[in-house]
Amino acid sequence: MTETLQRPTPASDAPPPHPTSSKGWLGQLLLRLHFYAGILVGPFILIAALSGAAYAVTPQIEQVVYDRELHAPVTSTTLPLAEQVEAAEAYAGDDTLVAVRPAPEPEDTTRVMFTGTGLGESETRSVFVDPGTTEIRGDLTTYGTSGALPIRTWVDHLHRNLHLGDAGRLYSELAASWLGVVVLAGAALWVIRYRKARRARRDMVRPNNKVTGYRRIFSWHASIGIWLLVGALFLSATGITWSTYGGANVDKLRAALDWGTPSVDTALTETGGPTATGDHAGHAGHGAAPTTDDAEAPVIEPTTFDEVLGVARSVNVNTGLVQITPPTTADTAWVVQEIQRSWPTEVDSVAINGDTLEVVDRTDFKDFNLAAKLTRWGIDTHMGQQFGLANQIVLVITALGIATMVVFGYLMWWKRRPTRPGALIGKPAAAGALARAPWWGTAAVIVVAAGIGWFLPLLGISLIGFVVVDAIVTATRSRAASR
Repeated sequence: MTETLQRPTPASDAPPPHPTSSKGWLGQLLLRLHFYAGILVGPFILIAALSGAAYAVTPQIEQVVYDRELHAPVTSTTLPLAEQVEAAEAYAGDDTLVAVRPAPEPEDTTRVMFTGTGLGESETRSVFVDPGTTEIRGDLTTYGTSGALPIRTWVDHLHRNLHLGDAGRLYSELAASWLGVVVLAGAALWVIRYRKARRARRDMVRPNNKVTGYRRIFSWHASIGIWLLVGALFLSATGITWSTYGGANVDKLRAALDWGTPSVDTALTETGGPTATGDHAGHAGHGAAPTTDDAEAPVIEPTTFDEVLGVARSVNVNTGLVQITPPTTADTAWVVQEIQRSWPTEVDSVAINGDTLEVVDRTDFKDFNLAAKLTRWGIDTHMGQQFGLANQIVLVITALGIATMVVFGYLMWWKRRPTRPGALIGKPAAAGALARAPWWGTAAVIVVAAGIGWFLPLLGISLIGFVVVDAIVTATRSRAASR
């Protein structure tokens, strides 16, 4: 057995050197963190990456699969929204009308959206109407503000929660949180190895296919990782905003710093104007009037859709992608909002009194604070909507690259697995690196870990698990060595 472990290893299969002395405690700690996180969280990151790549291309799939629902023959005239809404209401029966999205282009259909039985959270029933003839072109369940159709919704739920509901969201939070940690630890190890590997630096930035075995896999893993560094960190940071616990803390931080996204105030006074305690009350997202049980249900006249849209066009709505939302109570206003998420961002909105057609309130994206703008841009870029096809291509390449790095990581582990005869090539990172660190190093790690654990609780809990496993491994090896 001893001869097997000491047998010389071919140079092509020897791993690049990594810090193992007590002086390199940080490198050893990062290596073990990178290793354990990759092994334990790698499957979650792999699923999130592959499903994210699939989601990025679903808009094109929707256009093909749902061609009849989304498109209609071009006609010389477009009928008023009132007639389109009446046709949809007659078709939908007793379901409640909640919004209308007029056809943005002559070849597109109008979506008339309803609530009804059997719908899940954030779902609506969309009836697709030919704007030239009022023919009903389809009836589908749509999801979220993006208006995702069934195929994209299915992929979205797979990416978000593995179709397991709220409990499944823990998987995506683990993936988003640990992706950033794994990438940053890998980047730090890349810098350490790049500084030491003077003759093989090119292998760190481009794959070297002249070598074989472990070295070839490592070259691909390292070079792909460094090129995808920014993209992977971006996906990690923006993905956290959708998470259960980390996302809640992000929302609290934004609220505390007054970085909320502005929204129109829809509350009406007895005279029809807005209720306000200051200029544009409700722009911080807290000004909407609460719905009461005894509030009078409004009567929605189909002709009002045309009227409020006309007023909105004269105020700040100047894009084809628009949603018109009627009031839910008699003391609230209609809302007309731009929903164009591509560059340049068009998400202006205006609240209008349906009786007097008076403008109650308005928000303009140009007036958003920087944090709100960055949030909007970050979310839309993460979803592949910000820069059109180019955005989608970059997302697919980044996601598939992340998945490839995970696969290469497991292949490297497989090449060096302890149970493989003669596979102990290279010295593994020493356990107990934190115990060998200077006091200030230990204190810094504890402070950083505590801060991250507080802000990202799920990451903090799993990080504690890593520390416990590392401590058990160190104690076990110490006992074995003392015998």
